[in-house]
Amino acid sequence: MADCYKGTSKLRLQEASIFDITIEHKPSNSRLSELGVHLWPKWGCPPGKFPLKFDAEETCYFLKGKVRACERGSSEYVEFGAGDLVVIPKGLSCTWEVSLSVDKHYKFDSS
Repeated sequence: MADCYKGTSKLRLQEASIFDITIEHKPSNSRLSELGVHLWPKWGCPPGKFPLKFDAEETCYFLKGKVRACERGSSEYVEFGAGDLVVIPKGLSCTWEVSLSVDKHYKFDSS
């Protein structure tokens, strides 16, 4: 999994954004309750490399796992995982390099 190593270093701010992916690290329980995160469906995957295209904005909360998202055509990447609330914009094409199995709650914005 070395395709994205040339780019931006790991972001560890409270909120970070690269190629319009927004990451909120360790949101409070009240924030998660306000969003209704634990009522959202769950999805998981094993380690591996997954090319993805987001046809709708996705908001997800990672219960476990670690992902490096690399935008297609770029060497930049962003990492997120367990404890992160992530918003992925509609239309983004990227590859997820999953180093630790993912378990997450997610919802798609239907607008």
